[in-house]
Amino acid sequence: MWIVGAGPGAPDLLTLRAARLIERADVLVWTDSLINPQIAALAPESCERIRTSSLTLEEVMDVVVERARAGLRVVRLHDGDPCLYGALAEQLHRLREAGLEAEVVPGLSAYQATAAALHQELTIPGLVQTIVLSRAGGRTGVPEREALPRLAALRASLCLYLSARHVEEVQEQLLAHYPADTPVAIAYRVSWPDEWITVVPLSAMARVSLERQLIRTTLYVVSPALAAPQQARSLLYSSGHRHLFRGGVPEPD
Repeated sequence: MWIVGAGPGAPDLLTLRAARLIERADVLVWTDSLINPQIAALAPESCERIRTSSLTLEEVMDVVVERARAGLRVVRLHDGDPCLYGALAEQLHRLREAGLEAEVVPGLSAYQATAAALHQELTIPGLVQTIVLSRAGGRTGVPEREALPRLAALRASLCLYLSARHVEEVQEQLLAHYPADTPVAIAYRVSWPDEWITVVPLSAMARVSLERQLIRTTLYVVSPALAAPQQARSLLYSSGHRHLFRGGVPEPD
């Protein structure tokens, strides 16, 4: 069986491997609350399609194990990338307990699709070189060492998933470390037909989110890179930088 990332929404942002597996599936177990139905429609007419929005993980895995043991080609289809907030570890553990192996197929994540839609790089030489993927604590919680104020202190490119319901608290915590005019990209259903993306100052992050009534399928990208000076230059591509493939031995970092 296969655990496959469907990407952020647009069918043409699937990887080739993901598309081929879906097109050959006997059983498609898919996250219908978050995945574009056009992607599920790529499966053959004979494919059994099982929606998971109303199922617990145990119920999902019971179905997956039963169909896989019957020798069927089972594709467990996740939104985005299954390695990111996809309960992947739990699913693989249950499969191993059942004596089954799975191939994991990565998918494009929403933070990548958002940066591309904005024509923005999130790592700018001399300004920011780190991308942090995280979330507000909420009901699930996060380890104390990963609490949002600790991450915000880095002032890196911070991509926050699953955080729209807590946006007022998130903004307050971020303002303790980032300047109020730090750009924040608010991306709702990125790459879907009804995609909505805007960039606002951090001080307006909560207000705009509440005005748009955003509570799910929303990503925040908080980054000084979104207002980077146009003259920022990568050392790697500079004419004065020698390395193994251009002009000699690579210089030490």
